[in-house]
Amino acid sequence: MARSLNRVELIGNLTRDPELRYTPQGTAVCTFGVATNRTWQTDSGEKKEDVEFHRVVAWNKLAELCSQLLAKGRKVYVEGRLQTRSWTAQDGAQKSLTEIVISDMLILDSKRGAADEDGINQDSGGDAPVAEEAVEAPKVKAKKAATPVEEEINPDDIPF
Repeated sequence: MARSLNRVELIGNLTRDPELRYTPQGTAVCTFGVATNRTWQTDSGEKKEDVEFHRVVAWNKLAELCSQLLAKGRKVYVEGRLQTRSWTAQDGAQKSLTEIVISDMLILDSKRGAADEDGINQDSGGDAPVAEEAVEAPKVKAKKAATPVEEEINPDDIPF
């Protein structure tokens, strides 16, 4: 049996605020961009940097959570699969788009860290730091958890 794997894991920063929409059937879909970068040194010792931009798509409950919790500049871990779509544009040209359809998302920074990167100062004007709750979101799964079934057990029904 031949096996294959289509899995993507990214750690990067959001390039724009998430955009939440709903299909005509009422299914939530959220899109946002993630930038990843790498640095390396050339043979001559010069430092170089390269940035990749990724289109990310989340569906259903994960889409709604992404739209509520994420914002431009936040550092995030996403896990999913590559998907390429092709279509014919109105002008007759063939178009294609590769995106990452995620199944898991983890926020890697605090809300304060993301706001500070945008230049927003949340301090009350003094030099003392403002106390804030730790805001590390749990890993979010797109799958629904099974609900336990409660039933009444009669002791006479137990076979031992």
